[in-house]
Amino acid sequence: MVLRLTAVFALAAISLTACGGADSTPAADTPKNVIFFLGDGYGMVPMTAARIYAAGEDGELTIDTFPETAFIKTYSNDAQVTDSAPSMSAYMTGVKMNNDVIAMSSDTKALDAAGAPYITGADSTCPASGNGTPATTLLELAKAAGRGTGVVTTTRVTHATPAATYAHICHRDGENTIAMQLAPGGAGYNDKLGATGVDVVLGGGWQHFLAQGAALGSTRSDSRDLVAEMRAKGYTYVSDTAALAGVAASTTKLLGLFTKSHMNFDLDRDPAKEPSLAEMTTKAMDVLANNKKGYFLMVEGGRIDQALHPTLARKALQDAKAFDDAIAAAIAKAKLSDPTLANTLIVVTADHDHTLVMNGYAARTGKTTDTNPGILGLMRDFTDPSKPALDADGMPFTTLVFGNGENRVNTSRSLMTALTDAAVFDKNYHQEAVVQMPSGGETHGGADVFLGAMGLGADTFHGLMDNTRVFSLVKAAVGL
Repeated sequence: MVLRLTAVFALAAISLTACGGADSTPAADTPKNVIFFLGDGYGMVPMTAARIYAAGEDGELTIDTFPETAFIKTYSNDAQVTDSAPSMSAYMTGVKMNNDVIAMSSDTKALDAAGAPYITGADSTCPASGNGTPATTLLELAKAAGRGTGVVTTTRVTHATPAATYAHICHRDGENTIAMQLAPGGAGYNDKLGATGVDVVLGGGWQHFLAQGAALGSTRSDSRDLVAEMRAKGYTYVSDTAALAGVAASTTKLLGLFTKSHMNFDLDRDPAKEPSLAEMTTKAMDVLANNKKGYFLMVEGGRIDQALHPTLARKALQDAKAFDDAIAAAIAKAKLSDPTLANTLIVVTADHDHTLVMNGYAARTGKTTDTNPGILGLMRDFTDPSKPALDADGMPFTTLVFGNGENRVNTSRSLMTALTDAAVFDKNYHQEAVVQMPSGGETHGGADVFLGAMGLGADTFHGLMDNTRVFSLVKAAVGL
């Protein structure tokens, strides 16, 4: 009897393993992919507002459909409220670092003894030694494992979030120096990226790549043309939507710089000149799929943050929708070759929050359309949505406001021109704020942020986690 039971259990184990029931871990030679989505500044209130904006209160975004979820603590090594550099670096390296520092050890300082940043213009003046050491990133680990690597963003490709995947620097604003770390074989190149460098780089910011004098608006202080250097190393270079769409299926190295600085907000984008984030994402996946060992791809919706700083809520919410469209497009494309995402981990999160809040007992508005401002309109109380609610000064106000920002009413609101739906729905309207800040100076917020995961190893993401923990979970899930 014992022998018979032993045989039955052995056969059951073989059957389960063959079907993936007892051990669904991919074989060692199976391509393993990571797509890491980062919504810059995409805190819980911006995410909630974006859902209502795009789909209504009872609708859902793609980000809402992720089966595994967590909350992420975002504080940095030296600050309660982080900036993007140490927060994204924590995801990419598992190391807490000081504000303004990119992918370096915790003892690295962004400021000198006198309190001045280690930059001159857009050039780094970080000490060559004695100020921390580089911290290895997920992208570098993927490169070392022979996998494809890609960076896609709507900001400059040298901005803090994308740079945290491939660069090491004591101050984020040394973007000329960061650009040099991308050019294989050149002075300042990050040799941890191997002989061939990051395989796909798409976004804005040619001002940090083209030689001074070679292009109007270049910020380089030398005569190097990094685009030419990268083309000489085998990169296909594109600078508009049509060229990106026409990239050959056999391409293995791609550089696309579509604007001088950051790419335009989605509401202002010319589709003929600048591809959408979804278009850049799916093209990057096409190129990276040529690597049969798998790939690591980081995709940033960077302009969400850059619309929130000047309290431009409508532009922020539209860029959030464009970010969500990119997530949906990536999932659909990934499932064409990996239907159950058994070999692909997709993570979506934010690096930090902002001070945006939803206030008042607003009636439901439904999604925003050309004729319905929705959540962007004047606040109408649920008890009488036929007319705007009034504040203590007898004046209408918006549902979306900021804790701090540039548009603060410094007298009684009764003395100001009454707001209208048409005025506050304009894409260039700056939401009101409680605390006065300089133009564009609304700050980050310190609240926890959302994380969603699906696919390979997604079930390890749950509960409340520090941002540094995400690094080890991604690393373990895909065997880096």
